[in-house]
Amino acid sequence: MKKTTLLFTILPAVVLASAYKLPEQSFEGTALSAANVASCEGADCAYYNSANISFLEPSKSYLEAGLTFIHLPSIEFTGQQILQGNAVIADAKSKIENVALPYFHYVSPAFDNLRYSLSITVPGGLRKRWDTPVQKLYAQEFELKTVSLTPSVAYKINKNFSLSVGANITYSEGTVKNDGTLLGLPIKREMKGDSIDYSFNLAASAHLDNGIKLSTVYKSKTKLTEEGEANLYLGSVGKQYDAKVDIYLPATFTFAIAKEFDKLNIEFVYERTFWSDYKELKFNYSPAVTNAVLAAAFDTPKEKNWRDTNTFRVGVKYKYNDKLTLLAGYSYDQTPIKDKYLSYELPDANAHIFSAGFSYQYDKKLTFGAGILYDYKKEREISNNINGIRGEFSKGGAILATTGVVYKF
Repeated sequence: MKKTTLLFTILPAVVLASAYKLPEQSFEGTALSAANVASCEGADCAYYNSANISFLEPSKSYLEAGLTFIHLPSIEFTGQQILQGNAVIADAKSKIENVALPYFHYVSPAFDNLRYSLSITVPGGLRKRWDTPVQKLYAQEFELKTVSLTPSVAYKINKNFSLSVGANITYSEGTVKNDGTLLGLPIKREMKGDSIDYSFNLAASAHLDNGIKLSTVYKSKTKLTEEGEANLYLGSVGKQYDAKVDIYLPATFTFAIAKEFDKLNIEFVYERTFWSDYKELKFNYSPAVTNAVLAAAFDTPKEKNWRDTNTFRVGVKYKYNDKLTLLAGYSYDQTPIKDKYLSYELPDANAHIFSAGFSYQYDKKLTFGAGILYDYKKEREISNNINGIRGEFSKGGAILATTGVVYKF
Protein backbone atom coordinates (compact mmCIF):
# COMPACT_ATOMS: atom_id res chain seq x y z
CA MET A 1 0.00 0.00 0.00
CA LYS A 2 1.23 3.51 -0.71
CA LYS A 3 2.63 5.31 2.32
CA THR A 4 1.51 8.83 1.42
CA THR A 5 0.90 10.90 4.56
CA LEU A 6 -1.18 14.08 4.68
CA LEU A 7 -2.48 16.04 7.64
CA PHE A 8 -6.07 15.66 6.54
CA THR A 9 -5.99 11.86 6.40
CA ILE A 10 -6.46 11.68 10.16
CA LEU A 11 -9.96 13.08 9.63
CA PRO A 12 -12.78 10.76 8.55
CA ALA A 13 -14.90 12.12 5.74
CA VAL A 14 -18.63 11.62 6.05
CA VAL A 15 -21.88 11.28 4.17
CA LEU A 16 -23.75 14.54 3.87
CA ALA A 17 -25.14 15.59 0.50
CA SER A 18 -26.53 13.14 -2.05
CA ALA A 19 -24.44 9.97 -1.78
CA TYR A 20 -21.02 11.18 -0.59
CA LYS A 21 -20.47 14.73 -1.89
CA LEU A 22 -19.68 17.52 0.58
CA PRO A 23 -20.34 20.93 -1.08
CA GLU A 24 -20.26 23.02 2.13
CA GLN A 25 -16.70 24.40 2.01
CA SER A 26 -16.88 27.80 3.79
CA PHE A 27 -18.97 29.40 6.49
CA GLU A 28 -21.02 31.25 3.85
CA GLY A 29 -21.31 28.02 1.85
CA THR A 30 -22.80 26.28 4.89
CA ALA A 31 -25.10 29.19 5.78
CA LEU A 32 -26.37 29.45 2.18
CA SER A 33 -26.82 25.68 1.57
CA ALA A 34 -24.03 25.99 -1.03
CA ALA A 35 -26.01 28.59 -3.04
CA ASN A 36 -22.81 30.60 -3.22
CA VAL A 37 -21.75 30.27 -6.86
CA ALA A 38 -22.73 33.40 -8.78
CA SER A 39 -22.48 35.85 -5.86
CA CYS A 40 -19.47 34.64 -3.86
CA GLU A 41 -17.36 37.67 -2.90
CA GLY A 42 -14.36 36.30 -1.04
CA ALA A 43 -11.66 33.65 -0.93
CA ASP A 44 -14.22 30.82 -1.11
CA CYS A 45 -14.75 31.71 -4.80
CA ALA A 46 -11.60 29.60 -5.22
CA TYR A 47 -13.81 26.56 -4.54
CA TYR A 48 -17.32 27.55 -5.61
CA ASN A 49 -16.56 29.49 -8.80
CA SER A 50 -12.99 30.47 -9.58
CA ALA A 51 -14.11 32.67 -12.51
CA ASN A 52 -15.55 35.06 -9.92
CA ILE A 53 -12.12 35.85 -8.48
CA SER A 54 -11.65 38.23 -11.42
CA PHE A 55 -14.28 40.54 -9.91
CA LEU A 56 -12.72 40.80 -6.44
CA GLU A 57 -10.77 43.92 -5.50
CA PRO A 58 -7.78 43.60 -7.87
CA SER A 59 -5.00 44.93 -5.61
CA LYS A 60 -5.88 42.65 -2.68
CA SER A 61 -5.13 39.07 -1.64
CA TYR A 62 -7.84 37.06 0.11
CA LEU A 63 -7.48 34.25 2.65
CA GLU A 64 -10.16 32.17 4.35
CA ALA A 65 -9.67 29.35 6.83
CA GLY A 66 -12.23 27.57 8.93
CA LEU A 67 -13.58 24.42 10.47
CA THR A 68 -16.79 22.48 9.89
CA PHE A 69 -18.17 20.36 12.73
CA ILE A 70 -20.40 17.52 11.53
CA HIS A 71 -22.80 15.38 13.56
CA LEU A 72 -24.35 12.32 11.94
CA PRO A 73 -27.04 10.66 14.08
CA SER A 74 -27.79 6.96 13.80
CA ILE A 75 -29.62 5.64 10.79
CA GLU A 76 -32.34 3.24 11.94
CA PHE A 77 -33.40 0.17 10.03
CA THR A 78 -36.54 -1.80 10.85
CA GLY A 79 -37.23 -4.92 8.83
CA GLN A 80 -35.74 -8.14 7.50
CA GLN A 81 -32.74 -9.36 5.55
CA ILE A 82 -33.08 -12.25 3.11
CA LEU A 83 -30.07 -14.42 3.96
CA GLN A 84 -29.43 -17.77 2.27
CA GLY A 85 -33.10 -17.89 1.24
CA ASN A 86 -34.45 -17.14 4.72
CA ALA A 87 -35.89 -13.92 6.17
CA VAL A 88 -33.89 -12.79 9.23
CA ILE A 89 -34.94 -10.00 11.59
CA ALA A 90 -32.45 -7.18 10.94
CA ASP A 91 -33.55 -4.24 13.15
CA ALA A 92 -30.49 -2.05 13.76
CA LYS A 93 -28.98 1.39 14.34
CA SER A 94 -25.76 2.57 12.75
CA LYS A 95 -23.10 4.22 14.87
CA ILE A 96 -23.23 7.95 15.56
CA GLU A 97 -20.44 9.87 13.82
CA ASN A 98 -18.87 13.20 14.88
CA VAL A 99 -16.03 14.86 13.00
CA ALA A 100 -14.36 18.22 12.40
CA LEU A 101 -13.07 19.08 8.90
CA PRO A 102 -10.85 22.09 8.12
CA TYR A 103 -10.78 24.05 4.87
CA PHE A 104 -8.55 26.72 3.33
CA HIS A 105 -8.92 29.14 0.40
CA TYR A 106 -6.55 31.71 -1.11
CA VAL A 107 -6.96 34.25 -3.93
CA SER A 108 -4.00 36.22 -5.27
CA PRO A 109 -4.01 39.89 -6.31
CA ALA A 110 -4.64 40.48 -10.02
CA PHE A 111 -1.79 40.50 -12.53
CA ASP A 112 -3.35 42.57 -15.30
CA ASN A 113 -6.22 40.32 -16.44
CA LEU A 114 -4.92 37.15 -14.77
CA ARG A 115 -5.52 35.93 -11.24
CA TYR A 116 -4.97 32.61 -9.49
CA SER A 117 -6.47 30.83 -6.50
CA LEU A 118 -5.94 27.75 -4.35
CA SER A 119 -8.27 25.64 -2.20
CA ILE A 120 -7.65 22.75 0.17
CA THR A 121 -10.91 20.94 0.90
CA VAL A 122 -12.55 17.62 1.73
CA PRO A 123 -14.84 17.34 -1.34
CA GLY A 124 -16.55 14.09 -0.39
CA GLY A 125 -16.39 10.83 1.47
CA LEU A 126 -18.32 8.56 3.73
CA ARG A 127 -18.14 6.61 6.94
CA LYS A 128 -20.80 4.10 7.90
CA ARG A 129 -20.35 1.57 10.74
CA TRP A 130 -22.70 -1.07 12.14
CA ASP A 131 -22.33 -3.40 15.15
CA THR A 132 -25.40 -5.57 14.58
CA PRO A 133 -24.99 -9.10 13.14
CA VAL A 134 -26.70 -8.72 9.76
CA GLN A 135 -25.25 -5.31 8.96
CA LYS A 136 -21.72 -6.35 10.01
CA LEU A 137 -21.78 -9.01 7.32
CA TYR A 138 -22.40 -6.38 4.64
CA ALA A 139 -20.88 -3.20 6.08
CA GLN A 140 -19.19 -3.51 9.46
CA GLU A 141 -17.18 -0.47 8.36
CA PHE A 142 -17.20 1.33 5.02
CA GLU A 143 -15.08 4.46 4.96
CA LEU A 144 -13.72 6.82 2.31
CA LYS A 145 -11.49 9.78 3.20
CA THR A 146 -10.53 12.45 0.69
CA VAL A 147 -8.60 15.71 0.53
CA SER A 148 -8.22 17.85 -2.60
CA LEU A 149 -5.75 20.52 -3.61
CA THR A 150 -7.37 22.78 -6.23
CA PRO A 151 -5.27 25.43 -8.04
CA SER A 152 -7.09 27.63 -10.58
CA VAL A 153 -6.32 30.48 -12.97
CA ALA A 154 -8.91 33.07 -14.09
CA TYR A 155 -8.75 35.46 -17.05
CA LYS A 156 -10.89 38.60 -17.11
CA ILE A 157 -11.95 39.10 -20.72
CA ASN A 158 -13.61 42.46 -20.04
CA LYS A 159 -15.35 44.28 -17.18
CA ASN A 160 -18.35 41.93 -17.44
CA PHE A 161 -16.96 38.50 -18.27
CA SER A 162 -14.39 36.04 -16.88
CA LEU A 163 -13.26 32.47 -17.60
CA SER A 164 -11.35 30.06 -15.40
CA VAL A 165 -9.65 26.67 -15.55
CA GLY A 166 -8.40 24.60 -12.64
CA ALA A 167 -7.15 21.20 -11.56
CA ASN A 168 -8.06 18.87 -8.69
CA ILE A 169 -5.36 16.74 -7.09
CA THR A 170 -7.15 14.34 -4.77
CA TYR A 171 -5.66 12.02 -2.20
CA SER A 172 -8.06 9.35 -0.96
CA GLU A 173 -7.95 6.50 1.51
CA GLY A 174 -10.48 3.71 1.85
CA THR A 175 -11.30 1.08 4.48
CA VAL A 176 -13.70 -1.85 4.11
CA LYS A 177 -14.55 -4.40 6.81
CA ASN A 178 -17.09 -7.25 6.76
CA ASP A 179 -17.69 -9.84 9.49
CA GLY A 180 -20.22 -12.68 9.35
CA THR A 181 -19.20 -14.50 12.55
CA LEU A 182 -22.15 -13.23 14.63
CA LEU A 183 -24.47 -14.91 12.10
CA GLY A 184 -22.57 -18.19 12.26
CA LEU A 185 -20.84 -17.46 8.94
CA PRO A 186 -17.08 -17.77 9.53
CA ILE A 187 -16.02 -15.18 6.93
CA LYS A 188 -14.31 -11.81 7.32
CA ARG A 189 -12.70 -9.15 5.13
CA GLU A 190 -10.36 -6.32 6.12
CA MET A 191 -9.10 -4.02 3.35
CA LYS A 192 -7.24 -0.71 3.23
CA GLY A 193 -6.09 1.21 0.18
CA ASP A 194 -5.22 4.67 -1.02
CA SER A 195 -4.75 6.65 -4.23
CA ILE A 196 -3.79 9.98 -5.80
CA ASP A 197 -6.01 11.01 -8.71
CA TYR A 198 -6.65 14.02 -10.96
CA SER A 199 -9.50 15.94 -12.56
CA PHE A 200 -10.26 19.44 -13.86
CA ASN A 201 -12.67 22.38 -13.45
CA LEU A 202 -14.03 24.95 -15.90
CA ALA A 203 -15.95 28.08 -14.91
CA ALA A 204 -17.45 31.18 -16.50
CA SER A 205 -19.00 34.27 -14.91
CA ALA A 206 -20.88 37.27 -16.29
CA HIS A 207 -21.57 40.35 -14.15
CA LEU A 208 -24.10 42.29 -16.21
CA ASP A 209 -24.62 46.05 -16.06
CA ASN A 210 -28.17 45.56 -14.73
CA GLY A 211 -26.80 43.86 -11.58
CA ILE A 212 -27.59 40.27 -12.60
CA LYS A 213 -24.78 37.75 -12.11
CA LEU A 214 -24.66 34.52 -14.13
CA SER A 215 -22.27 31.62 -13.62
CA THR A 216 -21.64 28.12 -14.92
CA VAL A 217 -19.20 25.64 -13.39
CA TYR A 218 -18.19 22.20 -14.66
CA LYS A 219 -16.18 19.83 -12.47
CA SER A 220 -15.03 16.61 -14.12
CA LYS A 221 -15.31 13.25 -12.41
CA THR A 222 -12.48 11.85 -10.32
CA LYS A 223 -11.95 8.10 -10.50
CA LEU A 224 -10.47 7.07 -7.16
CA THR A 225 -8.41 3.93 -7.75
CA GLU A 226 -7.97 2.60 -4.23
CA GLU A 227 -5.05 0.13 -4.18
CA GLY A 228 -3.79 -1.67 -1.09
CA GLU A 229 -4.02 -4.91 0.84
CA ALA A 230 -6.92 -7.14 1.81
CA ASN A 231 -7.06 -9.95 4.35
CA LEU A 232 -9.78 -12.54 3.73
CA TYR A 233 -10.60 -15.04 6.48
CA LEU A 234 -12.42 -18.36 6.47
CA GLY A 235 -12.70 -19.35 10.10
CA SER A 236 -9.34 -18.72 11.77
CA VAL A 237 -7.41 -19.07 8.50
CA GLY A 238 -6.58 -15.85 6.68
CA LYS A 239 -4.79 -14.96 3.47
CA GLN A 240 -3.44 -11.60 2.29
CA TYR A 241 -4.09 -10.28 -1.22
CA ASP A 242 -3.15 -7.22 -3.21
CA ALA A 243 -6.47 -5.48 -3.79
CA LYS A 244 -7.98 -2.68 -5.87
CA VAL A 245 -11.39 -1.02 -6.05
CA ASP A 246 -12.63 1.99 -8.06
CA ILE A 247 -14.87 4.64 -6.49
CA TYR A 248 -16.08 7.84 -8.20
CA LEU A 249 -16.35 11.46 -7.20
CA PRO A 250 -18.86 12.42 -9.90
CA ALA A 251 -18.76 15.16 -12.50
CA THR A 252 -21.08 18.11 -11.84
CA PHE A 253 -22.55 20.92 -13.94
CA THR A 254 -23.82 24.00 -12.11
CA PHE A 255 -25.77 27.01 -13.34
CA ALA A 256 -26.38 29.94 -11.00
CA ILE A 257 -28.11 33.29 -11.24
CA ALA A 258 -28.05 36.04 -8.61
CA LYS A 259 -29.56 39.50 -8.27
CA GLU A 260 -29.09 42.22 -5.68
CA PHE A 261 -32.07 44.28 -4.51
CA ASP A 262 -30.83 47.14 -2.33
CA LYS A 263 -29.73 45.30 0.86
CA LEU A 264 -30.97 41.89 -0.31
CA ASN A 265 -29.13 39.41 -2.57
CA ILE A 266 -30.90 36.28 -3.84
CA GLU A 267 -29.21 33.41 -5.68
CA PHE A 268 -30.74 30.37 -7.39
CA VAL A 269 -28.59 27.37 -8.27
CA TYR A 270 -29.29 24.30 -10.39
CA GLU A 271 -26.79 21.46 -10.14
CA ARG A 272 -26.67 18.26 -12.20
CA THR A 273 -24.54 15.47 -10.76
CA PHE A 274 -23.47 12.66 -13.08
CA TRP A 275 -23.55 9.65 -10.78
CA SER A 276 -24.49 7.24 -13.56
CA ASP A 277 -20.83 6.34 -14.18
CA TYR A 278 -21.07 4.26 -10.99
CA LYS A 279 -22.29 0.94 -12.40
CA GLU A 280 -20.87 -1.56 -9.92
CA LEU A 281 -18.64 -2.00 -6.90
CA LYS A 282 -15.97 -4.49 -7.91
CA PHE A 283 -13.03 -5.62 -5.79
CA ASN A 284 -10.08 -7.03 -7.71
CA TYR A 285 -7.67 -9.37 -5.91
CA SER A 286 -4.23 -10.69 -6.79
CA PRO A 287 -3.74 -13.63 -6.69
CA ALA A 288 -7.27 -14.68 -7.58
CA VAL A 289 -9.57 -15.82 -4.76
CA THR A 290 -9.93 -19.56 -5.26
CA ASN A 291 -12.05 -20.46 -2.23
CA ALA A 292 -15.66 -20.68 -3.43
CA VAL A 293 -17.18 -19.36 -0.16
CA LEU A 294 -14.91 -16.32 0.02
CA ALA A 295 -15.25 -15.65 -3.72
CA ALA A 296 -19.05 -15.68 -3.49
CA ALA A 297 -19.03 -13.30 -0.53
CA PHE A 298 -16.25 -10.87 -1.44
CA ASP A 299 -15.27 -11.31 -5.10
CA THR A 300 -18.65 -10.89 -6.77
CA PRO A 301 -19.39 -7.47 -8.34
CA LYS A 302 -22.16 -5.56 -6.55
CA GLU A 303 -24.57 -3.82 -8.89
CA LYS A 304 -24.99 -0.07 -8.23
CA ASN A 305 -26.45 1.44 -11.43
CA TRP A 306 -26.77 4.88 -9.86
CA ARG A 307 -28.72 7.60 -11.65
CA ASP A 308 -27.84 11.22 -12.40
CA THR A 309 -29.42 13.66 -9.95
CA ASN A 310 -30.67 17.22 -9.68
CA THR A 311 -30.12 19.62 -6.79
CA PHE A 312 -31.97 22.92 -6.43
CA ARG A 313 -30.59 25.61 -4.13
CA VAL A 314 -31.59 29.10 -3.04
CA GLY A 315 -29.47 31.42 -0.92
CA VAL A 316 -30.33 34.80 0.59
CA LYS A 317 -27.99 37.49 1.93
CA TYR A 318 -29.40 40.47 3.83
CA LYS A 319 -27.05 43.37 4.65
CA TYR A 320 -28.39 44.34 8.08
CA ASN A 321 -25.88 47.19 8.46
CA ASP A 322 -22.36 48.14 7.32
CA LYS A 323 -20.81 45.30 9.33
CA LEU A 324 -23.39 42.52 9.74
CA THR A 325 -24.82 40.40 6.91
CA LEU A 326 -27.45 37.75 7.64
CA LEU A 327 -27.47 34.53 5.58
CA ALA A 328 -30.01 31.78 4.92
CA GLY A 329 -30.48 28.95 2.44
CA TYR A 330 -32.49 25.94 1.32
CA SER A 331 -31.71 22.99 -0.96
CA TYR A 332 -33.56 19.99 -2.29
CA ASP A 333 -31.08 17.20 -2.97
CA GLN A 334 -31.94 14.00 -4.84
CA THR A 335 -30.26 10.69 -4.03
CA PRO A 336 -28.71 8.75 -6.93
CA ILE A 337 -29.47 5.37 -5.33
CA LYS A 338 -32.51 3.47 -6.57
CA ASP A 339 -34.52 1.39 -4.08
CA LYS A 340 -33.50 -1.78 -5.87
CA TYR A 341 -29.78 -1.22 -5.23
CA LEU A 342 -29.78 0.37 -1.76
CA SER A 343 -27.27 -1.16 0.66
CA TYR A 344 -26.16 -0.81 4.27
CA GLU A 345 -22.89 0.97 3.47
CA LEU A 346 -24.83 3.96 2.11
CA PRO A 347 -28.59 3.96 2.92
CA ASP A 348 -29.09 7.38 1.35
CA ALA A 349 -32.36 9.26 0.70
CA ASN A 350 -33.66 12.48 -0.83
CA ALA A 351 -32.97 15.44 1.44
CA HIS A 352 -34.39 18.82 2.41
CA ILE A 353 -31.58 21.08 3.61
CA PHE A 354 -32.11 24.23 5.71
CA SER A 355 -29.38 26.65 6.75
CA ALA A 356 -28.66 30.05 8.32
CA GLY A 357 -25.71 32.11 9.52
CA PHE A 358 -24.00 35.48 9.52
CA SER A 359 -20.95 37.35 8.30
CA TYR A 360 -19.42 40.16 10.40
CA GLN A 361 -16.88 42.63 9.01
CA TYR A 362 -14.70 43.49 11.99
CA ASP A 363 -12.58 46.00 10.04
CA LYS A 364 -11.38 46.61 6.47
CA LYS A 365 -9.14 43.55 6.58
CA LEU A 366 -10.86 41.02 8.86
CA THR A 367 -14.25 39.33 8.52
CA PHE A 368 -15.52 36.35 10.47
CA GLY A 369 -18.72 34.36 10.43
CA ALA A 370 -20.57 31.14 11.10
CA GLY A 371 -23.20 28.96 9.50
CA ILE A 372 -25.39 26.09 10.67
CA LEU A 373 -27.13 23.56 8.44
CA TYR A 374 -29.70 20.82 9.01
CA ASP A 375 -29.95 17.99 6.49
CA TYR A 376 -33.27 16.14 6.78
CA LYS A 377 -33.35 12.75 5.06
CA LYS A 378 -36.68 11.29 4.06
CA GLU A 379 -37.63 7.77 5.18
CA ARG A 380 -37.21 4.99 2.62
CA GLU A 381 -39.38 1.87 2.43
CA ILE A 382 -37.47 -0.92 0.64
CA SER A 383 -39.06 -4.10 -0.76
CA ASN A 384 -37.83 -5.37 -4.14
CA ASN A 385 -34.09 -5.09 -3.39
CA ILE A 386 -31.35 -7.18 -5.02
CA ASN A 387 -29.37 -7.12 -1.75
CA GLY A 388 -32.23 -8.83 0.10
CA ILE A 389 -33.24 -5.80 2.20
CA ARG A 390 -36.92 -5.62 3.18
CA GLY A 391 -37.89 -2.79 5.53
CA GLU A 392 -37.55 0.92 6.28
CA PHE A 393 -34.55 3.20 6.76
CA SER A 394 -35.28 6.31 8.86
CA LYS A 395 -33.66 9.05 10.94
CA GLY A 396 -30.12 9.81 9.78
CA GLY A 397 -29.47 13.17 8.13
CA ALA A 398 -26.85 15.56 9.48
CA ILE A 399 -26.15 18.76 11.39
CA LEU A 400 -23.26 21.02 10.33
CA ALA A 401 -21.76 24.03 12.06
CA THR A 402 -19.02 26.00 10.28
CA THR A 403 -16.89 28.85 11.58
CA GLY A 404 -14.34 30.77 9.54
CA VAL A 405 -12.20 33.86 9.23
CA VAL A 406 -11.55 35.90 6.06
CA TYR A 407 -8.48 38.15 5.82
CA LYS A 408 -8.01 40.66 3.01
CA PHE A 409 -4.61 42.31 2.60
